[in-house]
Parts: sequence; structure tokens; C-alpha cells
Amino acid sequence: MMPINYYIFLSLALFAIGMVGVLTRRNAIIIFMCVELMLNAVNLLLVAFSKMHYLSAGSPFTTAGTDGQLFVFFIMVVAAAEVSVGLAIIVMMYRNIHSVDVNFLNRLKH
Repeated sequence: MMPINYYIFLSLALFAIGMVGVLTRRNAIIIFMCVELMLNAVNLLLVAFSKMHYLSAGSPFTTAGTDGQLFVFFIMVVAAAEVSVGLAIIVMMYRNIHSVDVNFLNRLKH
């Protein structure tokens, strides 16, 4: 098994790329893709820590290691709901204003 440091660095890099994408992009679809990238970075870290905890338990009959995987399952369910609602909002926004630029939404406040 690879050291946990590799997983931490990969997860940190993926999360940082997602964060930069959310903060700098104006296209709503790319913003949602970057949010999904950040959620997958957290999932990778949860599974890596779950596996590390399972290996440190010692006994092959223990249930250690399932907690992180359960959290990953719930994160994936929430991400699927977020994508379905978000894409529905983007489709309605495109139908009404013919753009997916999130800066245009600031003009709708007034």
C-alpha cells in the first residue's frame, strides 16, 4: 500500500484546482464541475483514511474502515442531487437569458 502522504497530496492538489476553478471561472457549468472535483478530493481522502484506520485495527474481522466509505456514499448522493438541481437551474437560466455567465445573475438583483 502507498503511504498516506501521497493520497493527502493528491487530494490537496485536486481540492486546490477545484477551489481555483470556483473562484476564477464565470461559466456556471465549469463552476459545477469544479465543485464536483472538490467533492471527489474529499472522497479520496475519506477512503484513504478509512483504509489506513482499517489496516491499523489489525484484526481482519473488524468493521473498521467502513465509516469513511459510508460518508463517501452520502457525499455522492448529495453531489448527485446538487448536480440535478444545479443543471436544472442552469438550463432554465439559459432558456431565459441565453447565457450561462454567473456575472449576469448579479444584474438580476436590481
